[in-house]
Amino acid sequence: MARHLLLRLYAPLTAFGGETIDEHGVTREFPALSMVTGLIANALGWDRGECERHDRLQARLRMGARRDLEPRHLRDYQTARLFQDDQGWTTSGSPEGRKPSSKTYNQVVQGRKSTTQQRYRDYHADLHTLIALRLEPADEAPTLDAIAAAIDRPARPLFIGRKPCMPAARLMAGWCEAEHVLGALRQAPRADREASRVLMQWPDGEGTLPGDRVFDLCDERNWVSGVHGGWRPVREGSIGVEEAQP
Repeated sequence: MARHLLLRLYAPLTAFGGETIDEHGVTREFPALSMVTGLIANALGWDRGECERHDRLQARLRMGARRDLEPRHLRDYQTARLFQDDQGWTTSGSPEGRKPSSKTYNQVVQGRKSTTQQRYRDYHADLHTLIALRLEPADEAPTLDAIAAAIDRPARPLFIGRKPCMPAARLMAGWCEAEHVLGALRQAPRADREASRVLMQWPDGEGTLPGDRVFDLCDERNWVSGVHGGWRPVREGSIGVEEAQP
């Protein structure tokens, strides 16, 4: 049996970011491995530029997720007026340095050329997601105990996917001894006892369910290059209330 850490992600709005196409920022049904890596690293107080530490933590993570409540999907429509020669600011505190072409500025306001930038951001509303995770090898730093302590007393404020998505409840949800990730997901207490079935996603090789499906998922980040790449096999399936215990 292996020791698993349980985290509960709940907020009025959450975003499990997927592939962004043009101005559309979508959200996945389950948190990406890279998102959970970033969440833990932020709690530990790591700098974003510590690429090797992030890559190593991501490689050690064995993680699955269970959706306890069916979310409502929400799309946020955002606009910003930019004048010619304006530069956007980044989270690093320096100008972004990218300027649209002169043809983009198709409006004139008070004698200045301007444009209206538009984008769409998808969110889950009132989503309850449980995460079960462990580390391999377990005795390498940071350990599960160190991560649990950091999640409860994070070095910086935590958010679930995007910065506006602040947790509405304690993230730490306890511990579970289980043979694999799927076993931990099945044993963990549920947020909603009334739902007839709950959907889960877990790594291939960490248990199976009758009728589950296996597919390749691209959710790992190369922290050195800053882009996602590669594929890992995962399984997805559901269980009813009477099937909660393995």
